[in-house]
Amino acid sequence: MDEQGQPSAALLLIGDELLSGRTQDKNFPVIAKFLTERGIDLCEVRVVSDVENDIVAAVNALRQRYTYVLTTGGIGPTHDDITADAIAKAFGVEIIEHPQAVKSLHQLFTEIGVEPNEARMRMARVPDGAELLINEKIKAPGFRIDNVFVMAGVPHIMVLMLEVVGDLVEGGAVMLSRSVRIERGEGDLAMPLADIQSRYGDVAIGSYPFKENGVFGANIVLRGRDETMLIAALAEVEKLV
Repeated sequence: MDEQGQPSAALLLIGDELLSGRTQDKNFPVIAKFLTERGIDLCEVRVVSDVENDIVAAVNALRQRYTYVLTTGGIGPTHDDITADAIAKAFGVEIIEHPQAVKSLHQLFTEIGVEPNEARMRMARVPDGAELLINEKIKAPGFRIDNVFVMAGVPHIMVLMLEVVGDLVEGGAVMLSRSVRIERGEGDLAMPLADIQSRYGDVAIGSYPFKENGVFGANIVLRGRDETMLIAALAEVEKLV
């Protein structure tokens, strides 16, 4: 929690394919929206390669700084799926085959008609003491250990795991947002916006420029948890239109 008791979070995206540009991450915006809707401030996002020591260092840094850490990627059946091992190392515990995960995977492989070979059963391995992220929709589970939630990188599977995460995290006051479109250049808006910001410290005011059909302008986005203050600041920004 931060000094106001507001829960915070970090997102750790794991995978060489993300860093190479071969795969475009689709999980970040979904997770960001999920956290925002629950009043959990997403404060940091990192991308790391499939290198155990890099994952360990990132997890240990983030879990000490934020209320929650969510990770995606690296819990599949192949040799480069090393996230579970890295998380176990970060927490200083052994890696084990979770009995519930073994049962769920056997059920899955029977349903789809494939052999539960050694590679596929690697997905039952979790750090000792971890809690599975599993329900009737998820047969190959993610897991939680302490404040770290480990999810799949495949978007449609990640979304199912995120449903489980939603039952395990504690939210806070939801961040409210309003926006104003102003068809004037940012150079004209900078000083008056700075003046408004100085008088409404609890409202974050951002300016996002655009050019459409030869017209320069900016979308002014105001964010805050105090609705009264937010509406008051919004009224002043609207005067700039």
